[in-house]
Amino acid sequence: MSKVDTICLVDDDEVYHYIMERTISRNKLAKTILKFMDGETAINFFNQNLANQSKLPELILLDLNMPVMDGWEFLQEFLIIQPQLKKKVTIYLVTSSVNETDIEKAQNFQIISGYLVKPIAEEKLLEILDNIPKSFTVS
Repeated sequence: MSKVDTICLVDDDEVYHYIMERTISRNKLAKTILKFMDGETAINFFNQNLANQSKLPELILLDLNMPVMDGWEFLQEFLIIQPQLKKKVTIYLVTSSVNETDIEKAQNFQIISGYLVKPIAEEKLLEILDNIPKSFTVS
């Protein structure tokens, strides 16, 4: 049985998409995996599906550094549409950045549940889905 209906990957790394999709599928963690290569495409998907929120994910794994619209810009846009959401959407930043400035900036976004440094261990993904924390964590 799936842990959630939908997980959303927002990352411009195709290898990351492939690895995460295999991990999610192998462990039956979600029925649907949404994949976007940049924040703009992802936020457009959210805006287009506000009337049909069953298509929206319960979990977003968001990269910081992407072309077109990066993770920070996505978060700003997400904050605008968040009041219209009827379901809780949990967001984790997933990045290769261990920069203290990025971690501190992330802690200022209350909508971020955690900051994960790539690669994400399978066990960590299982832990997130077993018990999505309400407070900010750094791993």
